Amino acid sequence: VSLKSLADEAKMQAGTGVVAIVGIGPDGKAGVVVGVTEDLTGRFDAVALVRAAAEALGGKGGGGRRDMAQAGGPDGAKAGEAIEAVMKAMAG
Repeated sequence: VSLKSLADEAKMQAGTGVVAIVGIGPDGKAGVVVGVTEDLTGRFDAVALVRAAAEALGGKGGGGRRDMAQAGGPDGAKAGEAIEAVMKAMAG
């Protein structure tokens, strides 16, 4: 199961909201996906949010669309910090 499909499922269950999921591989590297429900894409940009998460994971960049974006980083131990970075970016 991919992180994107998990995020899609979470967005459907939430109805409205922002979903951020971090997955950590056996090598300790992390992948992160951020999904934003359609009604909130005017307020939140998944690409900007995933880039904040990637930076916390020691990565750079990330890409996708306003409603779904993914990135990665070498430091999966900082998964909690990545989620916090998304929340901080949402708060402005």
